Amino acid sequence: MKTTTMTPAEISEKYFTAWQTGDFDTLRGLLAEDVDFVGALGTASGADACLNGLRGMAQILERIEVHTRVADGTDVITWFDLHTTVAPPAPTANWTRVENGRITRIRVTFDPRGILAALDR
Repeated sequence: MKTTTMTPAEISEKYFTAWQTGDFDTLRGLLAEDVDFVGALGTASGADACLNGLRGMAQILERIEVHTRVADGTDVITWFDLHTTVAPPAPTANWTRVENGRITRIRVTFDPRGILAALDR
């Protein structure tokens, strides 16, 4: 039986596709048990907490418009516009570290003011 191993860039692409389509089973399978997430709207430690945060954002997620993805070894940076149902698109940078075929660290930065203002209404 032939097996293939995805590159960190492919894993990152699959992560964004699964999140955008609401495929949380696939998304969960991409996360290491001890994944660590830090973003503009919160933090999460562990796969289940990270998945819960992604589920929460998915409630307002309209689409992800990826502009570029750059990989350097285990590190992948994805530059995209985060389109939500509540605010104008937010230019976003996502740094993902992939080790042993799983995402172990996620850092996300964007200007959250539009989303926060909409959610505060």
